[in-house]
Amino acid sequence: MGFTFMAEYKEQGNLVFGLDIGTRSIVGTVGYREGDVFTVLGQEIKEHETRAMLDGQIHDINQVGNTILQVKKALEKKLEIKLNNVCIAAAGRVLETVEVNTTWELDKEKVITPEDVAHLTSMGIEKAYSQFQAQNTSDLHFYCVGNSIVRYYLNGYQIGNLDNHKARSIGADMIATFLPDDVVDGLYRAVEQAGLRVVNMTLEPIAAISVAIPEMYRMLNIGLVDVGAGTSDICITKDGCIVAYGMIPCAGDFLTETIARACLVDFNTAEQIKRGIEDQETVEYKDIMGLPQSVTREAVLEMLDADLDEMTGRVADKFKELNGGKPVSAVFVVGGGGRIEGYTKKLSAHLGIVAERVAVRGEEVMQKIRFKDEDVRKDSLMITPIGICLNYYEQSNNFIYVTFNDEHIKIYDSGNLAVVDAAMHANFPNEGLFPQRGKEINYTINGRKTFKRGHLGEAAKITVNGEEADMHSPIRANDVIRVEESTVGEAAKVKISDLPEFKSMIVIKANDSRILLPKVAYVNGEIKTGYYEIQENDDIVMQDYYTVRQVLEFMDVVPEEGTQITVNNEPADEDTKVYENFTIRWGSKSPKVTKRKTTGKKAAGKVKAEDAEETAEEKPEEKEIADSFDALPEDDGTYVPSGKEREPEKKEEPQEEEIVKPKAVPYAINVRVNGKNIHMQGKSSYVFVDVFDYIDFDLQSVKGSKLITDLNGHKAEYMEEISNGDEIVIKWEK
Repeated sequence: MGFTFMAEYKEQGNLVFGLDIGTRSIVGTVGYREGDVFTVLGQEIKEHETRAMLDGQIHDINQVGNTILQVKKALEKKLEIKLNNVCIAAAGRVLETVEVNTTWELDKEKVITPEDVAHLTSMGIEKAYSQFQAQNTSDLHFYCVGNSIVRYYLNGYQIGNLDNHKARSIGADMIATFLPDDVVDGLYRAVEQAGLRVVNMTLEPIAAISVAIPEMYRMLNIGLVDVGAGTSDICITKDGCIVAYGMIPCAGDFLTETIARACLVDFNTAEQIKRGIEDQETVEYKDIMGLPQSVTREAVLEMLDADLDEMTGRVADKFKELNGGKPVSAVFVVGGGGRIEGYTKKLSAHLGIVAERVAVRGEEVMQKIRFKDEDVRKDSLMITPIGICLNYYEQSNNFIYVTFNDEHIKIYDSGNLAVVDAAMHANFPNEGLFPQRGKEINYTINGRKTFKRGHLGEAAKITVNGEEADMHSPIRANDVIRVEESTVGEAAKVKISDLPEFKSMIVIKANDSRILLPKVAYVNGEIKTGYYEIQENDDIVMQDYYTVRQVLEFMDVVPEEGTQITVNNEPADEDTKVYENFTIRWGSKSPKVTKRKTTGKKAAGKVKAEDAEETAEEKPEEKEIADSFDALPEDDGTYVPSGKEREPEKKEEPQEEEIVKPKAVPYAINVRVNGKNIHMQGKSSYVFVDVFDYIDFDLQSVKGSKLITDLNGHKAEYMEEISNGDEIVIKWEK
């Protein structure tokens, strides 16, 4: 990947633009890598005009954004290119790390690919985040800004590299690092103000180690400290990898503030004095009274001695803490804050190692760095800025950054990322992605516990870059994703009349007349009409019989006194039960009943048969029964509720008698789900989402990159109707 200058305006192309946004200054570096050599085409340094940053955290976003813009414009002018994308590094006073072990049990033995390793790393990051959140007692929301693999495992045994090995399981020990969201958000906002887009972010010590400690040295137990203005960022290598990160909020500014107090000057003047003693024996300055003053190097070092001792002592303690209570074998020092005379000597003394094993790293570690402009500075200040650029090549294919509901998140890029992955990393509630059912109703019907599910709400409203999408829509670097949570549907409502058991009838014969008796509903021991709305935990009994008394009341008949009543030709009394297809008789012929008045009002009281004999004998085919159910007789002698209209008179030959039946009752179907037979029952129609009531499948826990919902070979819709014999597949795609 080479680069040829042209006398015209060019886009950034394959060039890498790195920004080291430090507490004291901002360093911009533009270059490209060819083979294992990185060529620096241009660098620009701009100091903050005010103390816009403290301890590695942005305090004035507008001021920092303006300084970044100045660096960007200077590089664009110098190189005649347009810079759009940038790599950055994070530091901060509240750096937290989590060590985790993660294992991925594969379905079968397979050759491990880079995508598999990426997925394993992503699993580790998710586990680390969950573990960190469980321990996070602050109100701060933290963001994963870096991670490193300590060691890999193949089938339970440690291995250096998983790629291309066959395995049934792979695992890793890893470290994930977290910073508060406001630190990361401040960096992003400042960069965006300068018209730039972040394409890679890492930790400052990770960036520095890319240059300062070559791979061949990482087998050794070596420490690196990047001493900036506000923070001293630490990392440790061992057994070929980075094994620990750390940070203390104490660095160059700690010393500058001491000079300011001792010399009675402002902060910027104190900074000039500190830098001046690097190559001058005496530094002249004016104090806050405007009086000319001078101070010797020896005097400055003497006034800084106690603070320098405290600072290096804290760094040494952090090294020992991160290294299992032992000092590291050697320390490389980078950054401007560590160049002050006496720093390395005091640090070695606190660590208890020989002074020669603590050294400032600069040009000597830049053997594979080429500079277009040979006059640029090649000291320890340039290690981290160049490392930020180099880290892009290590991480850019593994991570992407997206904006999810205004939150910047970093996601491990496995090559098939979707909205659901971003939602998971943003800690978006899983139930907010799927339509949510309203509250269900539980009740008992004839001793059998059952329930009615609530209605489904609306699905989540999802857009990617303003375009309508769904949770399986693919996402790419820098996408802007917005998700409005799904809604909860209406609570379940069911009336007695909706129950299949209520709609059925009891058919009996009474003195040769067919009678259709609606079943009676008892709710918690009380009779209820079909309009009654069932409540939680109601106990419903659908009576499947009538007593003789109830039959007579239904027909509004009062037999003559002393009339013998039989049920199935056996003597009966008023409490005898009459079931389906039973026969009830009284007297020697059909009962004599009165015709209902045509006023539309129910006749009051009971009517004796003899009082209506003439009417019944004149037109027996038109006899009506006034009852609590408003029953009416059909022409064939069958009694039905009065809501049923009479059939028009037919002149054709009489057909075989038919019993009036209720509406069709629910039916059962059998389907195959993931190769298993599933029996579904209790409904008159079924849709795809009903399947989840019969299978053990947790929609709340995302276990893959994509949810597969397949019906007979095509992607199913949640409300799509299903039928007997359908083939269904529901699974998470890895």
